Amino acid sequence: MGFFSKFKKIWDVDSRLDKAVEEFKTEQGLVDAAPPPETPPLTAVEPVAPAQKTEAHAPEKPAPGLSADQKAAVPGWQKQLLLSLRQAEPRLSVWLALILEGVEKADDKLWERLRFLFSALETKPDEAESFIASFRSWLDVMEYERVSEFRSELQYRLALALELEDEEDERSRLFLKLSEGLEKTRQTITRRIESILTSRETIDEGFWEELEEILITADVGYEPTVKLVERLRERMRAAGSNDPAAFKEAMRDELAEMFKTPRRIQAATPPEVVMMVGVNGVGKTTTIGKLAHRARMQGRKVIIAAGDTFRAAAVEQLEVWAKRVDAGFFSKGAGADPAAVAYEAIDAAIAGGYDLVLLDTAGRLHTKVNLMEELKKIKRVSGKKHEGAPHRTVLVVDATTGQNAIQQTKLFNEAVDLDEIILTKLDGTAKGGIVVALASQFGIPITFVGLGEKMEDLRPFDGKDFASALLGVQGGAPAPSET
Repeated sequence: MGFFSKFKKIWDVDSRLDKAVEEFKTEQGLVDAAPPPETPPLTAVEPVAPAQKTEAHAPEKPAPGLSADQKAAVPGWQKQLLLSLRQAEPRLSVWLALILEGVEKADDKLWERLRFLFSALETKPDEAESFIASFRSWLDVMEYERVSEFRSELQYRLALALELEDEEDERSRLFLKLSEGLEKTRQTITRRIESILTSRETIDEGFWEELEEILITADVGYEPTVKLVERLRERMRAAGSNDPAAFKEAMRDELAEMFKTPRRIQAATPPEVVMMVGVNGVGKTTTIGKLAHRARMQGRKVIIAAGDTFRAAAVEQLEVWAKRVDAGFFSKGAGADPAAVAYEAIDAAIAGGYDLVLLDTAGRLHTKVNLMEELKKIKRVSGKKHEGAPHRTVLVVDATTGQNAIQQTKLFNEAVDLDEIILTKLDGTAKGGIVVALASQFGIPITFVGLGEKMEDLRPFDGKDFASALLGVQGGAPAPSET
């Protein structure tokens, strides 16, 4: 459901929300089951028929566990919060600010407020309780107590659970994070481009030569640089302009066009099997954990399969991640045949009713032919067990490796036909030009980028936002609001 569809429930439909609030309070034992006295509507809505009366002389019973003063106070904050939500700007960060007002730590007050928000949005009670239980468990693991320590993670989880991640507020947060993560790359590309632009009144041949040098040194690579510069020349010719002021917008549009991601066909019959590949040290285990976390927050039942049976402690590390994100886990232990792990993990996923299998593989050296053959075997065996499996093969690449990522992508793609690329550590590199090189040379969609260590820092990749953040040109996500 879209963001504004959810907001409409709060803004337009007084009668339904009042009912939802009263049902929530009744479920929580905060008020009697008898209907509340009618109050004038806050907005112009159709008249609502009064609820049928219960027994006229039924004796009033006090709310369990609450004093008379407490009972009188509860409807006040709920009604005030409902009024505030109705009147607020329709942004998740604004809603969360209202929910957290006066809440300083993870205590009963926080859980009560979150239940109220879910109830107002007509989320099923069991889904709300599952969300709260999962978040409380995560807080225990992380040993976080104060709101300032976990607020960002809470908003991220709410965005996933309420299907709001693609809406304006979350895109703004991603754009801000992306801009911060690209700071080192921007120093090697954007600021040097700005320097040559400001030194010229018109774009001449010398400009194009300097641009090529800048892109090559930022790890865009020679061939992708030549292709990109030629397309930019053509775009500027078509626009009939040699104005340096127009160049950055032209480059943003060209990059955004390069990063267009085709739609993907989902697995026809669950579970969807995703095979994760990549060399040692790129952050593959962490990425699997974060992907599992995202899927769990979106309501999917996930199992992680420990197919890296070669590296010491790989199985144990993956099991820790599975417990942390509340996902299922399958392993045959160290030294087991990886193809057998894949086969039996899919069997277990089908039997257990799982929606998604994240299959880890050894962080093999891409120069080892026999290890690449092993990947091919895993893919064949998976397909025999479950038609179409693996439905996606995802390469995890460390952005800090620069041009070495090109060679990795080439060899893995030749071996197992990659469907997606996930770039990690983009926030710690001046070699962000590798994003352009990968998109230009292989045409494989970049689906996620790693922008930090937190769960929320693995974010969907948006080419338009990337280009805007890299070049500092308006036209990507809207300016982020403070959260």
